[in-house]
Amino acid sequence: QVQLVESGGGLVQAGGSLRLSCAGSGRTFSSYVLGWFRQAPGKEREFVAAITYNGGLTKYGDSVKGRFTISRDNAKNTVYLQMNSLKPEDTAVYSCAAKALGTILVTSPLRYNYWGQGTQVTVSS
Repeated sequence: QVQLVESGGGLVQAGGSLRLSCAGSGRTFSSYVLGWFRQAPGKEREFVAAITYNGGLTKYGDSVKGRFTISRDNAKNTVYLQMNSLKPEDTAVYSCAAKALGTILVTSPLRYNYWGQGTQVTVSS
């Protein structure tokens, strides 16, 4: 069982930066793939980024490549999402998720077993 709690969301102007954090509980946290997803009002949940259990591999959604960076610190049971060059279209609720079998990166939210409650990110123009 893994519990996830996000933090770091807020209001930022276009072109600015934010860093999201997701703290996990459980001794098996370091064995999971961790991912970030986002959902804007009226839209489907969108894959943002994922990272393998040891941080060796990462994967990004096309809309955030080159602007966002996912990382993890297993000693702190935490995964991060550094978001740079933010755009108004990045406005959404951002959620972190954990998936067993920590070596396989997937983009479908259906493959993730545990979810945080989400944190709001609003980018003003």
